[in-house]
Amino acid sequence: MSDIFWKQLQEITGSGKCFRQERMGKHTTFRVGGPADYYVCPSRAQVANIISLCHAHHIPWMVIGNGSNLLVGDKGIPGMVIELGKESAQVTVEGNEVCAQAGALLSLAARKAADAALTGMEFASGIPGSVGGAVVMNAGAYGGEMRQIVKSATVLTTEGRERVLSPQELDFGYRHSSIPGMQAIVLEAVFALEKGNPAAIEEQMARLRSQRSEKQPLEYPSAGSTFKRPQGYFAGKLIEDAGLRGYQVGDAQVSEKHCGFVINRGEATASQIRQLICDVQDKVEEQFGVRLETEVRFVGEF
Repeated sequence: MSDIFWKQLQEITGSGKCFRQERMGKHTTFRVGGPADYYVCPSRAQVANIISLCHAHHIPWMVIGNGSNLLVGDKGIPGMVIELGKESAQVTVEGNEVCAQAGALLSLAARKAADAALTGMEFASGIPGSVGGAVVMNAGAYGGEMRQIVKSATVLTTEGRERVLSPQELDFGYRHSSIPGMQAIVLEAVFALEKGNPAAIEEQMARLRSQRSEKQPLEYPSAGSTFKRPQGYFAGKLIEDAGLRGYQVGDAQVSEKHCGFVINRGEATASQIRQLICDVQDKVEEQFGVRLETEVRFVGEF
């Protein structure tokens, strides 16, 4: 059956867009993770057919974007990984709106907005994720969030139909949207922005880049902020106060530069990173009675 599935997958995407036993460390910002049985990089138009094929052959599947919020297990991912990336990354500007396909990097969408003298998206210019993932988790930074700018999101439903969701239907909250509960896939999003001063926009983006570079361990592989902000606290402060700055498990480490980041110093395994995250959660809860929740998703087999 696998040979039949593989042939049909190639017919949908073309032979250069699908892979077998693809190591996920190549596709995540942590730079760790074992192989996916199948890995495909489709265009937007091909996604529904690929999912239908997976259903027909009873092959589990999942969708990723830039891999910036994932910890993939060392034993890999059974089934299919669908990457909405460069094959689904078109960004267009019309009037005060930016329309971006799910695979487009947020930084590209923010750049296009700035080039059109549109303001409101500067906060997203340094977030290392894709548009689809950002909408799913209501990504944010420096006081901005997706819910402030999303006008609509087009998703593929579990029935294989495209549906346009309003901000109300997206039900945005802190690092939350309705999309995971719907088991839908974001295909594109429209951002409603405002005309601004080009020099002021560039100045704001430069200031945020400088802040990010100064305060975050960008020189190491990581998944960005590892933990959600607990109500009434800051995750990084709790971790530091627990005496965990620089804490290591193998080559996984709580960043000495910013305690809210778990980094891969070079040779960390997914199991080491997961163990470190669990240790941090346990030690912070033991000392302060606060259980940190992860922003990072654990997927695959560890």
